[in-house]
Amino acid sequence: MVAGRFAQAGSRRRARMYVLGLLSGAERKNSWTLAEQAGDLTPDGMQRLLNFYRWDADAARDDVRSYVLDNLGDRGGIAVVDETGFLKKGTKSAGVQRQYSGTAGRIENCQLGVFLTYVSAKGRALIDRELYLPVSWTDDRERCAEAGIGPEVEFATKPQLAQRMLERLLDAGSDIEWFTADEAYGDNPGLRDWCEQAGLNYVMAISCDHRFDTPAGTLRADALAAAAPRKGWQRLSAGIGSKGHRLYDWLLLDPGTAGGRQLLVRRSISKPTELAYYICYSTYPVPVAELVRVAGSRWAVEETFQFAKNETGLDHYQVRKYDAWYRHITLSMLAAAFLAVTAHTERARDEKGAPLQKQRT
Repeated sequence: MVAGRFAQAGSRRRARMYVLGLLSGAERKNSWTLAEQAGDLTPDGMQRLLNFYRWDADAARDDVRSYVLDNLGDRGGIAVVDETGFLKKGTKSAGVQRQYSGTAGRIENCQLGVFLTYVSAKGRALIDRELYLPVSWTDDRERCAEAGIGPEVEFATKPQLAQRMLERLLDAGSDIEWFTADEAYGDNPGLRDWCEQAGLNYVMAISCDHRFDTPAGTLRADALAAAAPRKGWQRLSAGIGSKGHRLYDWLLLDPGTAGGRQLLVRRSISKPTELAYYICYSTYPVPVAELVRVAGSRWAVEETFQFAKNETGLDHYQVRKYDAWYRHITLSMLAAAFLAVTAHTERARDEKGAPLQKQRT
């Protein structure tokens, strides 16, 4: 799939051993353990792959994205953006600082990666990635240079990083219609406006104090929900979780805003006072159940992160340089995509064989 991105036989062979190591059953998958898997006495070869060999990680990323879309793509596919933290010690790793990590649930010394995940009925996999660089880094060009961050790399917010990945996805000719993300992205007007101009439908979580311009004036999302009639709620599944269908009560409101944006409200069945809010936009009329399906797909991303960390060493790297981070993450994404596609292929084979098995019995 990505062999052509490595011009030299040595780097191509080393990359193959690196990916095979990521696919192995080793508990930790850093340069030392991957070197052991490859039969090396030292991690020098694996470190050279990440830091010195000439190969284009972005081109390999494009190959991973095409591989996922070709094998897991369907008409109902959804693009999901979310971030995950990578706990680190010290101050030298590119982008590291004390910042909030949703992974840890608190402020930690960590790096933050913003990822684009593809979710469909066939499976899910990471298809793009960006390392978030705080202002404390981009304002210190000497520190950036030490970590291999070039002068052309400027500060970008997480929504801006999300937009870059979505632009690449659409520029690649993808026919994905839906995008979803949490409040950090839904509350960003620039990202919403870009999606609408690009013709990309979205269902994004927003804060309860998000304001809508209505014929009655500017109202908060929670105020609109409180004033809504009780009969408008519908009980729908947001997808299947570990304990079965994730059932909630849902309410769709049209505030009458310019541009056709709607407000979707989710209410817990067991705790009716717990509400969540989503801003929705589509280029054509869609039923509430479709909006709920898109909103519910965001939960799959945490499982995708956990899978890549546990199975293909997404967070097991021991590199400090900017480019080395992208190289390891890309190869880990490749390994995880391979497992996701293989799992789908096996499921499809089993489903085709099930009637024949039943007929024989």
